[in-house]
Amino acid sequence: MSIRVILADDHAIVRHGLSKLIQQEKDMEVVAQAQDGHSTVELTRELSPDMVIMDIGMPDLNGIEATRQIVRDFPQVKIIGLSMHSGQKFVTEMLKAGASGYLLKDCALEELTTAIKTVVAGKIYLSPGITDIVVENFVRHSEDTETSAFSLLSQREREVLQLMAEGKTTKQIARHLYISPKTVEGHRLRLMAKLKMDSVAQLTKYAIQEGLTSPEP
Repeated sequence: MSIRVILADDHAIVRHGLSKLIQQEKDMEVVAQAQDGHSTVELTRELSPDMVIMDIGMPDLNGIEATRQIVRDFPQVKIIGLSMHSGQKFVTEMLKAGASGYLLKDCALEELTTAIKTVVAGKIYLSPGITDIVVENFVRHSEDTETSAFSLLSQREREVLQLMAEGKTTKQIARHLYISPKTVEGHRLRLMAKLKMDSVAQLTKYAIQEGLTSPEP
């Protein structure tokens, strides 16, 4: 049986390139592509793939949040994080979310198929260079993760913060999350209080630093 893969990345050229590579493998097939976290979760629910290749910096719902939801609801699905970021915070939070692998986007394309086979076999795969970060974090028990957005804020607060940082209005956020504008405003006020920030600009900078959204347009 083929390994059934969903590709999640907000850049179509990246998805198509990875899809072409995977389709060349006789024991792998790409069953769907997604451009944001929400559609990735929905496609996983509909198609029950073996594997999701998950970009971290996606709009509307980032890859870390999408990974948390998939691992919670579909624990049999394996996830490999794919990112241009090699920083400790991104790697640590993705693995804590439940990913079984982490690849850098500048890796050789052939490394992806190796990673897929390794993870499907029940093992962990990390790009060279990522390993040192993981080991260092394990040894130091870094306090950074204890004060990250993923430990300080609730899932809903992180969703609201990401959408705010991406320039969505209160009404747009309310429609997107199926909540009232008043509830959105309540979350915004709590975010400012929790993070001791008094402007959307500060919240946006924080969201980017924490990996909730990308500075890319």
